[in-house]
Amino acid sequence: MTEAIETKGLTKDYGNGRGIFDLDLGIAEGEVFGFLGPNGAGKTTTIRLLMGLIHATRGSARIFGLDCDHDAVAVKRKVGYCPGELPQFGGWRGSEVVAYVAGLRGDVKDATITALAERLDLDLGRKYREYSHGNKQKLALILAFMHQPALVILDEPTTGLDPLVQQEFYGIVRDARTRGATMFISSHVLSEVEHVCDRVGIVREGHLATVSPLEDLVGMRAFRVEIDFADDVPVDRLKRVEELDQLVVTDHRATGLLRGTFEPLMAAVAGTRVIGFTSREPSLEEIFLTYYR
Repeated sequence: MTEAIETKGLTKDYGNGRGIFDLDLGIAEGEVFGFLGPNGAGKTTTIRLLMGLIHATRGSARIFGLDCDHDAVAVKRKVGYCPGELPQFGGWRGSEVVAYVAGLRGDVKDATITALAERLDLDLGRKYREYSHGNKQKLALILAFMHQPALVILDEPTTGLDPLVQQEFYGIVRDARTRGATMFISSHVLSEVEHVCDRVGIVREGHLATVSPLEDLVGMRAFRVEIDFADDVPVDRLKRVEELDQLVVTDHRATGLLRGTFEPLMAAVAGTRVIGFTSREPSLEEIFLTYYR
């Protein structure tokens, strides 16, 4: 089966370590893939290469078997795209923007546009310049989804959206996935991927640090632990627990990130009066930060 997105050694080198380097990535049809990293990590550069908006220094990128550079027009017919930087449509009304892009694409159903506008709570009768940033983002999402593309590429899609609209966006993504669409979602907000993504790639300083199924990333053998002692904290013993990272001691409480099993930690606190002990799986935010230390 043809992969929806395939890159081999994809590189765009802007100099001074900026860009994306030697990206090898395969995304299956129907998959929802999260592409994560802080601003400047190379996410938008990767998306612009996929969309044929810039040319690679070396390597290749294909969408449904089409070369993203040489077949850029054919690629765009198959893709819905929400850019990170929104275009400016001045005094055009939202309905005019949608009609213009729909006319370029063809085969866009009015009912689909109306349904998306209702779900995102966007008044298409207002002028673009009157829209808030959040409403401009809603319009960009309508343009990305309205032709029901086989692949949707979204660069920071929930920027400016309030929490209720974000939930509706996740619903739109799930509905598109149900009909077989593939999603490539770039974000630095980790909570987004928890809602919709199958796999997650983390990019760091232009290099792909890891690609993992979401459940593997969330379920890493690490726990955020918090221990309350009746007396002094046995700091020296806790520091000798190799599996315990990010140890912080305040008064009679110790907190840290425990990797692996609990036995070494239990041995370290044996013989002390523990009056409180809690553990939880780390959030994706905490997992994410470990890749940047």
